[in-house]
Amino acid sequence: MTPVLNAIGLAVADMATSLAFYRLLGMEFAEGAEQAPHVEVTLPGGVRLMWDTHASIKTFDPQFTPPGPDGARISLAFDCSSPGGVDETHRRLVEAGHTGVMEPWDAVWGQRYAVVHDPDGNGIDLYAALAG
Repeated sequence: MTPVLNAIGLAVADMATSLAFYRLLGMEFAEGAEQAPHVEVTLPGGVRLMWDTHASIKTFDPQFTPPGPDGARISLAFDCSSPGGVDETHRRLVEAGHTGVMEPWDAVWGQRYAVVHDPDGNGIDLYAALAG
């Protein structure tokens, strides 16, 4: 048997704050999800993206310690369809108060790229192929 990746989990300090951030990236959540200890969505292709509050994780892992501000975290990459889409998405997230880590730039590997942190410090990579 070969294991198949079918879910990615994020540990979050505040569910409502985290879901508000991901809504800015076009994700939709059930009504009342902000109050839930666990939320998940199925992405195109069938992989699930899941959010669990720190308090929820501690119910089954009492030794859980959230990573510090410089701790290792996950990075998620979002295809923004066009170089202008990268710029617009980055602008919208930063204007909403989220931390811009790297302003949009034309990367040597042929993509427009930018990085923003979600409310829990996870890297959110925004990218699109450069016209060429």
